[in-house]
Amino acid sequence: MPARNDPPAGQVADQLLVLLEVARTGRYTTAARALGVNHTTVARNITALERALGGRLLVRGADGWELTTFGRRAARAGEAVSDAVDRLIAGDTEADPITGVVRMTATDGFSAYVASPAIARLRGAHPELSVELVTVTRVATHHRSGVDIDVVVGDLSVQRAKAVRLGEYVLGMYGSRDYLARHGTPSTVAEMSQHGLVYFVDSMLQVNDLDAPRRLVPGMQDALASTNVFVHVEATRAGAGLGFLPCFMADRHDDLVRLMPEEVTERLPYWAVIRSESWRRPAVAAVVQGLAEEMTRQRDRMLGVRPDS
Repeated sequence: MPARNDPPAGQVADQLLVLLEVARTGRYTTAARALGVNHTTVARNITALERALGGRLLVRGADGWELTTFGRRAARAGEAVSDAVDRLIAGDTEADPITGVVRMTATDGFSAYVASPAIARLRGAHPELSVELVTVTRVATHHRSGVDIDVVVGDLSVQRAKAVRLGEYVLGMYGSRDYLARHGTPSTVAEMSQHGLVYFVDSMLQVNDLDAPRRLVPGMQDALASTNVFVHVEATRAGAGLGFLPCFMADRHDDLVRLMPEEVTERLPYWAVIRSESWRRPAVAAVVQGLAEEMTRQRDRMLGVRPDS
């Protein structure tokens, strides 16, 4: 372990804030933009802090820089410095702790219909909150550099991260009224297997739990495959085939009919996976709570329960 070299306390405090930003973003360049400096300055501060504290703070991971165990301890000290600065700037007024940038990933449908209204509601109460939302469908990892929250589908196998179950949603098989009028409405799995499937690209599907239609309707051939669920919905409406769609998306369209809902259905959970160093931030906890509340608010729609059913 390198020898300790004690610099002025104020210099260490500044360097801890730099470390905290690198931990949140996973990249020197992104942290530099957030701090208003160049990436060389960020690298120099991290090197100096490691020398001062006598240990390695960051290691390079698949998605960017990740904190070591020692680095996580240092980042907690950085959070304390950041909180103290926020309180000082606020003066005598009670500072809103739900501020700053929260970075998250989620699937396309969840992002549009759950995360968007939840974030809008949160920002109404906490205008200094900012959320960066990247849409992607993938499995969770125990830590992902630069991301505070991963919203994922299906079973989890994560370590060193906190996981919060947000709720469940249901997928079903749908056809457009025009398509069914032209090609017939299947009433058995065998009949359904004769129709083309609109769904994810099988070879690119990263979430095993989303492979349900090929299990529920064996032998069904792909008609149109896409990595984007909005393409699934619109292709099904256009008559490209039968689409295996999230009910909370498909049921918004009167021209789509759900087929054999008792036999061809899949119920899956949404999880929020939070990096351990992010969970202590009030803004991150508030976003997770807001997502869970929005899932509860839309529970019937998420489970495919129509208002007139």
